[in-house]
Amino acid sequence: MKASYFKYILHFKQASGTSRGILTDKETWFVIIENEGKRGIGECGILRGLSADDRPDYEEKLHWACQNIHLGEQKLWNELVEFPSIQFGIEMAFLSLKSEDPFILFPSDFTKSTKGIPINGLVWMGEKAFMKAQIKDKIVQGFNCIKMKIGAIDFDAEVDLLRYIRENFDEKTIEIRVDANGAFDENEALNKIYKITGFKIHSIEQPIKKNQHDTMSVLCKNSQIPIALDEELIGTFSKPEKEKLLQKIRPQYIILKPSFIGGFRGTLEWISLAEKLNIGWWITSALESNVGLNAIAQFTFLQNNLMPQGLGTGSLYTNNFDSPLTVSDGQLWYDKDTDWNFNL
Repeated sequence: MKASYFKYILHFKQASGTSRGILTDKETWFVIIENEGKRGIGECGILRGLSADDRPDYEEKLHWACQNIHLGEQKLWNELVEFPSIQFGIEMAFLSLKSEDPFILFPSDFTKSTKGIPINGLVWMGEKAFMKAQIKDKIVQGFNCIKMKIGAIDFDAEVDLLRYIRENFDEKTIEIRVDANGAFDENEALNKIYKITGFKIHSIEQPIKKNQHDTMSVLCKNSQIPIALDEELIGTFSKPEKEKLLQKIRPQYIILKPSFIGGFRGTLEWISLAEKLNIGWWITSALESNVGLNAIAQFTFLQNNLMPQGLGTGSLYTNNFDSPLTVSDGQLWYDKDTDWNFNL
């Protein structure tokens, strides 16, 4: 058995805004495992500036993992605990290697093309007119759940956009999720949340920056809009630490990005703890290519969570890999009659 890796830069079709800045391209890494004439592919979906493993020794650790691929998936996963995106890529590559089809890791009605996955339509930050155009576009495309990134433009303009949605669509027709990406100041967060409460918002993701556990706990207790933790989970590695975090903050939801939290094993650990504490959850991709998105989608389908998931990022790039993944009427589908163009 041998393994190799290579870097790939994904280019956004248009600059995509978050409260942390504008994204124009996205670095990712692929792991290829070869054994007895078969190959497996995994994606290490790092996001610079956000991933816990955004470290100077990242490539060195990826090289080490490939050099020691003979240790096997379980041992490598344990050794790579501080490199969750590499955990994910290695885990995915081993699953791909074992599969009859290297791109079908979790066979199901989803991969048979008989069932889709409800997803949210993502509205990126930008000028008010640009965001309004995106909202209209998502509604025309058949989405009944819209996730709007907020916190980068004037807050009153963002309130106007939420008002626009609600003046045209009630909460039974369009579910609204907002994602602040930690943009609110801790002293004004509750007041800002109060100002959008009347718009029947499903949830607000990460209203303040991570690692302010006392303040976040108070927000979760007092906010009239359910709060979902996202960035807060990044860098929490051990099961006792995860449980302590959830018990301390007591969020209404957690958002799970396998590339950020140790792949499928790490995701299942968070799900187990969340359900034990009656905390809701859903799964989201983290700007991976279609290779990583495909693996996450297949895994997500098997978790039987009927809420809209955050898996609609496949069309963001000019140089993504053609794949069977397609979005129709607010759902992600796997078209088994469409081939991949990723050359294994």
